[in-house]
Amino acid sequence: MHLLQPDYDTEYGIPAAEDITGVLDRIYNYLDSATPAQLLDETGEVLTDHAEILSADRLHLEEGDFRIISYEWGVAYAGMLLASEVTGDQKYAGYVFDRMKFMTDVRPQVMEFEKRHPEVRHPLTSVLHPRALDDAGSMCAAMIKAEHAGFQADLSPMIRTYIDHISHHQFRLEDGTLARNRPQPNTLWLDDLFMSVPALAQMGKYTGEHQYFDDAVRQVLQFTERMFVEEKGLFMHGLVMGMKEHPSYHWARANGWAIMAIVELLEVLPEDHPGRGEVLDLLRQHISGLARVQSPFGFWHQLLDRNDSYMETSATAIFTYSIARAINRGYVDAKAYGPVVCLAWNAVASKVNDKGRVEGTCVGTGMGFDPAFYYYRPVSVFAAHGYGPTILAGAEMIEMLRHTHPRMNDSAVQFYDRPVKADGPIFGVEE
Repeated sequence: MHLLQPDYDTEYGIPAAEDITGVLDRIYNYLDSATPAQLLDETGEVLTDHAEILSADRLHLEEGDFRIISYEWGVAYAGMLLASEVTGDQKYAGYVFDRMKFMTDVRPQVMEFEKRHPEVRHPLTSVLHPRALDDAGSMCAAMIKAEHAGFQADLSPMIRTYIDHISHHQFRLEDGTLARNRPQPNTLWLDDLFMSVPALAQMGKYTGEHQYFDDAVRQVLQFTERMFVEEKGLFMHGLVMGMKEHPSYHWARANGWAIMAIVELLEVLPEDHPGRGEVLDLLRQHISGLARVQSPFGFWHQLLDRNDSYMETSATAIFTYSIARAINRGYVDAKAYGPVVCLAWNAVASKVNDKGRVEGTCVGTGMGFDPAFYYYRPVSVFAAHGYGPTILAGAEMIEMLRHTHPRMNDSAVQFYDRPVKADGPIFGVEE
């Protein structure tokens, strides 16, 4: 009787690499058609050469479903690059290279256009003049990764502009912690760990200058000191300095941005960096806390510790990627967390529809101090935050399945230290 199959709401079991690739392909096919990279004038005419751009009165990108220059799309670019690395299929990297070549090609011309029309906002305004971490961090990290992946054109002018904003122009507290003056003065947004730390970490690798590693570690540890709730193993979403009584809401995607920032930092942080051990300990605590609040459907809830809030896709995808990467790097044990990410990936995959659109993603979200704000945030297939994390999660899952040894045992997903006989005793392992 104990072998009777339960009627699971989310598919249960070990995902197959070919099925994961199928999901990635659906997303790729949709995004490749839905995110064109062409510059248009005020009449809608495509601008193809230098003279046409300079003679235009207005510039805008051809309309697609998503913006190709945004922090969400920095994540999508990183995901596509990882998908190529893991699968060997260069179409994913080609997606990134095509759009970054477009940016490098039009940048000098748009700079000249800007001199003639200084009052006109154009599609590269956030590239040439980043004004927030959202403008700078994710795109900066993706561009550095693209160069490491073999992109041939020179992205360094844009990379340097982005990192200059993060390092020298973004508002900080007196101790150097990156902050914002909204919605209240001196506010910490957990999201900003991802909007800064991966770029700083990648810049440390890119330049060999340890000041960037030091700043990245400092951000993680100083955010953690103020915002990590140890008894839960979760971060609060926002913190307003000086508030004596402070509401604490554990918004899922913000926790996702934090754990992904930590994983990205560890990927390039030198082994002998004095902060590495503390960052690694934090990652393990966070993973433990997240595993405790995963729903039986595989998803995580919009507010992580409130099971009556809705189940959200983008955060689930981010946690899948980050925990799978931690398993692949040996930071945590596959036996403990491999089943967690298998269940999570199966949940995420169920939200990629036949068109390649990712369902169930919370739209862009500010900071609130009441539950209704988070409970009632809308979801949409056009919330860009769901795509890059889903691609990253799928690629990392493929890599995990190659190097671990999962098997169904007594109807449960189990991971082993070595291969298990497919037809051997139910508790037997191959000697």
